[in-house]
Amino acid sequence: MTDGLRRVRTLLRYPFAALFIVVGISHFTQKEGFLRIMPPAIPYPEQIVAVTGVIESGLGAMLLLPKTRKWAAWALIPTLIAVFPANIYAALTAGTPNEAMPGVPPLLAWLRLPLQPLLVAWAWWYTRE
Repeated sequence: MTDGLRRVRTLLRYPFAALFIVVGISHFTQKEGFLRIMPPAIPYPEQIVAVTGVIESGLGAMLLLPKTRKWAAWALIPTLIAVFPANIYAALTAGTPNEAMPGVPPLLAWLRLPLQPLLVAWAWWYTRE
C-alpha cells in the first residue's frame, strides 16, 4: 500500500469510527426508530436494539485504538451482516400502512441496502495491515 493510500485510510478511519459510535448511541436516544425496523419475527427486540447499540458504539471506539483496531474491524463485519435484515424489513415496508420508517421516501429506504456491503468492505479494509 502506498503512503498516500495509507494516509487516506487513516483519515477515513475517524468518520468510519464516528459513524458507529453515533449510530450505537442513537440505539438509546432514538430507540423507537430502531424498534420499528426490527422484523416482527425477531424475538426480544428491545434487548437486541440495546445490545447492538453497545456493540456498534464499542466497536466504533475500538477502531480508534491501535491495539484493538483490527479486531474491531473483523467484529464489525458480522455485526453489519446481522443487522441487515432490519434494513431489508424497512425497505420492504416503505410506503405501506405499516412502514418501519415513517416519513422516509421508499426510494431512500431501498438505497440504504447497497450501503451495507460498502460498509462491510470499508470494515474489511481495516483488517489489512
